[in-house]
Amino acid sequence: MPELPEVETIARGLALDLTEATICGVRLLEPGSLSTGPGTLTREAFLAEVPGSRVLGVRRRAKVLLLDLSSAGWSLLHLAFHLRMTGRLTMEPPGTDPRPHTRLVFDLTDGRHLFFADVRKFGWCRAMPPEGLAHWMFWTSLGPEPLEISADGFADLFQGRRGRVKALLLNQKFIAGIGNIYADESLFRAGIRPDATAVSVSRARLKRLHGQLVEVLREAIAANGSSISDYVNARGDAGAFQNDFRVYGRAGLACRNCQTPLAKGTVAGRTTVFCPKCQR
Repeated sequence: MPELPEVETIARGLALDLTEATICGVRLLEPGSLSTGPGTLTREAFLAEVPGSRVLGVRRRAKVLLLDLSSAGWSLLHLAFHLRMTGRLTMEPPGTDPRPHTRLVFDLTDGRHLFFADVRKFGWCRAMPPEGLAHWMFWTSLGPEPLEISADGFADLFQGRRGRVKALLLNQKFIAGIGNIYADESLFRAGIRPDATAVSVSRARLKRLHGQLVEVLREAIAANGSSISDYVNARGDAGAFQNDFRVYGRAGLACRNCQTPLAKGTVAGRTTVFCPKCQR
């Protein structure tokens, strides 16, 4: 699943390509890809309101990508996309026909298109009026952003918590945007075992973990994210950070620091790779 660096990379690319663009048409090729329910636009309202809207900006929160639109019917509309396992948002040149697995197409007045494609159909788009975000329980329950919280604030999150450190990092209500890849990579760099309980880790080591987490995320964003299978950025380019993985996906191979074979376990139901010598 694309994590913070991948979604941030897509958001930055789309911000360059879409800001101030006008949407002239919408093609909903897979109705199930539009999330409907309390606080969202109906399918009919979505198809009526989005055409003619102008893109005010593109941003990210946690693993969600958000397009802010101005439309005739609403001063502000939000389109939230969650890519889940295999979702893609890509800009396409004029005249490009929808490819297999394209679920939603936004046509722009300059002839370009924004495609939302998803092989496994787990991803979704959610359209909301201005007050929609405040009433979206998923949105309001998200934890702080790791690139915005201070080291002291980060360490404070763990105080009195008896959960395992990696499980807390993966909990989106605890801290937002972190998934399996960047949890494993930051814990390795910080020298903390993923199955360590939070109360057993000193405040100094938690602050070090924050520093390493921020470093890993920034490096991954600079590398265009990590492409394991399906992820590409808004222009269809794969990421490169997978070439710098130190532990993720390397179980049984030699630790890059000490040459000890990397161990594999399970934390919070997720496969976890760590060095039994470097991480204590």
